Amino acid sequence: MPHLIKVIIPAYNEEASIGKVVAEVPKIVDEIVVVSNNSTDATRENAEAAGATVLSEKRKGYGYACLKGIEYLSTQGTKPDIVVFLDGDYSDYPSELANLVDLIIEEDIDFVIGARVKKWREKGAMTFPQIFGNWLATSLMKLFFNAKFTDLGPFRAIKYEKLLALKMQDKTYGWTIEMQLKVLRQNLSYKEVPVHYKNRIGISKVSGTVKGAIFAGVKILSWIFKYSFK
Repeated sequence: MPHLIKVIIPAYNEEASIGKVVAEVPKIVDEIVVVSNNSTDATRENAEAAGATVLSEKRKGYGYACLKGIEYLSTQGTKPDIVVFLDGDYSDYPSELANLVDLIIEEDIDFVIGARVKKWREKGAMTFPQIFGNWLATSLMKLFFNAKFTDLGPFRAIKYEKLLALKMQDKTYGWTIEMQLKVLRQNLSYKEVPVHYKNRIGISKVSGTVKGAIFAGVKILSWIFKYSFK
């Protein structure tokens, strides 16, 4: 029996890239949900033209956008088996979605992350704060939880029922680390699969600014220490 797969793409002012992202999502996906996170450009129009369902979330924050997408899925008559999260900046390769999903289907894994490995990463695609932040966060998770994560990559797939059980809360920069920590705390099965990563279209709203990088770092560390001393 085919698995019902849906994709959630948070997007803030990604008019130049969102159409390309949506167009390259494999046909095995049943619905692509783009959440326009208070965009002021043509993100909505371009996503709709490419064939996506578009929602609006006026509260700024990556987590707010992801939560909006999850809320939408919960209102649909037929619930998905698998949910994939993907960024709207065209830094990921949507065509590699099947590599993540196949692990869930064939090996019954609960949660899969697309790990942005160095050898498959375009030069400059990740900034120094991103690289250092990934190293620090995954090192702390290994220290405190014996985790095997090597990345906080936004390209990730999870069983829908397991996603709901995580009861996600973070509204901004801590979304990805919260999900990984809760996967560990709930003893869900997880794996990483190497993915390619290229320079995004446009400037990052997080790693592209000092303020964004600092806030992201604080959020990540606060989630780790919150769970470490629970």
